[in-house]
Amino acid sequence: MSKATNKAVKIIRKMILDGEFAPGSHLKEEELAEVCGVSRTPVRDALRALAGEDYVRIIPNHGTFVSEWSGQDIAEIFLLRSMLEAYGARLAAEKATEEHIDTMRKEVERIDKMLSSGKGVDLDIFLAGNKKFHETLREAAGSDRLTKIITRLIAQPVVARTAMSYDRDDLQRSNEHHAELVEAISAKDGEWAHSVMTSHILAAFQVYKRHYSPDQLNTSD
Repeated sequence: MSKATNKAVKIIRKMILDGEFAPGSHLKEEELAEVCGVSRTPVRDALRALAGEDYVRIIPNHGTFVSEWSGQDIAEIFLLRSMLEAYGARLAAEKATEEHIDTMRKEVERIDKMLSSGKGVDLDIFLAGNKKFHETLREAAGSDRLTKIITRLIAQPVVARTAMSYDRDDLQRSNEHHAELVEAISAKDGEWAHSVMTSHILAAFQVYKRHYSPDQLNTSD
């Protein structure tokens, strides 16, 4: 990815997350190029990248639109994640190598260091550490099929918006779940790992519901 494309991805992603581009909005390349200060080619590449992360939908012969998520969509994402990622945690407890465990522990320590630094919360560090932790756990589970299903299921805008709504206590609790998962997997206790991961994902859903309006989470949509 070129520097110009990377710049456009970051700007457009942030504008979507900040609500400057509402769900369903039609994104026009020429307007985005002006906003991002780049040419249309990097913008086009950026939109393709964002489509891969589910931030936008590209409809041939119609254009690019900001993805829309109903309350039912979001509730189902969290429920399915709680089941599938918990199963992955159980598998990881059986199959994880010391290298996997060490990598996950380092991400826990990385986030802890940020939270205890006395400085403001650095959400980029949390998101990067959280992503690496969960990717390593799925790798440790040793199931390509499960990894593909979870990867397709995870909607990055939902993950990012959840993290953006976390306060310091929420981030701390989330990372404590990570630390407990490391201990459960180290102990090769699949039931423990399954239980912690279930709680971890459902706790994230509660944070999402607390932050976003009830009509966004109407599961009868």
